[in-house]
Amino acid sequence: MTDADDHPHVIALPPLIYLTALIVGAIAHFLNPRPLFTWQGVFWVGIVLVLGAIGLAVWARRTMVGAGTNVNPYEPALSVVRHGPYRLTRNPMYLAMMIGYTGVVLMINGLWPAVMIVPLLWIIQWGVIAREERYLEAKFGEVYKDYRRATRRWF
Repeated sequence: MTDADDHPHVIALPPLIYLTALIVGAIAHFLNPRPLFTWQGVFWVGIVLVLGAIGLAVWARRTMVGAGTNVNPYEPALSVVRHGPYRLTRNPMYLAMMIGYTGVVLMINGLWPAVMIVPLLWIIQWGVIAREERYLEAKFGEVYKDYRRATRRWF
């Protein structure tokens, strides 16, 4: 593996994928509003989810940086991180983004942003996570395989 190839070749930066899905869903909601819930308290549930997602994302990023590896998927992974939130899920940043996305969906209270979860998860799974897992297995071998066997993908 050359230095130029030493990354998982994800299709796009994951935050941009989540943001694109949210924008498409929000535009569809603006053009054809369809609420998910009649209960107004759903907005506050969304706020709690967004705040929790931010906390998880910060914790996951700090853990990776503290372990001395790159956060950006276009840069080489330098180690397999197994502590902090990574002992609970192999993808705490993507989980945080999904929780945050769900929180925003609840705050908007829109059907169309919720519908976008299906293609969003498909793209994240096949365009990002599967590529990262192949890359990490090729780079770290048994160390990554052991981690993958011991730790759930999402939660």
